[in-house]
Amino acid sequence: MQALPSPMEEWLALLGGQRRYSPHTLDGYRRDLHLLFALLGDTPLQRATAQDIRQAVARMHARGHHPKSLARMLSAWRGFYGWWAPQAGLPINPVHGVKPPRAARGLPKALSVDQTQSLLDRQGLPPPANAEEWRDQAMFEVLYSSGLRLAELVSLDRHPVRTARYTSRSWIDLESADAIVLGKGGKTRAVPLGSKAIEAITAWLGRRSEFENRQVNDPDADAALFLGKRGARISPRVIQKQLGELAVRAGLPVHVHPHSLRHSFASHLLQSAQDLRAVQELLGHANISTTQIYTKLDFQHLAAVYDQAHPRAGRKPDK
Repeated sequence: MQALPSPMEEWLALLGGQRRYSPHTLDGYRRDLHLLFALLGDTPLQRATAQDIRQAVARMHARGHHPKSLARMLSAWRGFYGWWAPQAGLPINPVHGVKPPRAARGLPKALSVDQTQSLLDRQGLPPPANAEEWRDQAMFEVLYSSGLRLAELVSLDRHPVRTARYTSRSWIDLESADAIVLGKGGKTRAVPLGSKAIEAITAWLGRRSEFENRQVNDPDADAALFLGKRGARISPRVIQKQLGELAVRAGLPVHVHPHSLRHSFASHLLQSAQDLRAVQELLGHANISTTQIYTKLDFQHLAAVYDQAHPRAGRKPDK
């Protein structure tokens, strides 16, 4: 892959160092910046105009890129120019005001309450019996109990750590039944841990030493709440794999992704409490408009109940 111009590399280093963006996010931003650099061709970064950016978006759209992908690319490009334009003496940010094509907004895929209970209760399966099963149980209980993003779950530490070699971003506090989480945009929030999550975490911590690798002096692994079998902080891919396999074994008829449990958390909480602002805070959404999509999901649930329960629902008129 062609090297990026130095201003782009400096911006990525800033995001990773001072703002502590996750490696996954930084990899995405790097790909987006490579695309911009390639699409501009012979046009220097400092001479790019809004028209150049619109043409770049149009070319990517013509190649089949989804509007959501284009919106993510524009966000990365806008962030880069927003940081670099003042330093380079550019009169404006050329990405400012450029919008992606509109896309129909789909509803999140949430499990029903019964499906979620079947998954977490390990329907038809024996209770967790070893370190791996208790680790998985704890991870999935936390995802549903607290509505965490996958990256937030991975970042959890056993307790806050601040040393010369390592500083915690997120951690759990079993005494107060909370998780302190550094979410998107560098915003920290506290989310509750339910009793089932605390029970599973406690059982996992009693077995965590089985996964520790004493030969590796890694402060990140030492602090991490959840470990992989080799003793490092668990990876998102392992969580996805383990959850998908459990869903199949529990007999769920749908594919279950870690984000499915976040969506389920929001949907079920909104159905019960009807408090959109509270759900917004717990999910860590910057804008309530992002949370409002769950009101549509809730209406879908109510409509399904109506169709099943109302004596005249769905009946076609007699001919």
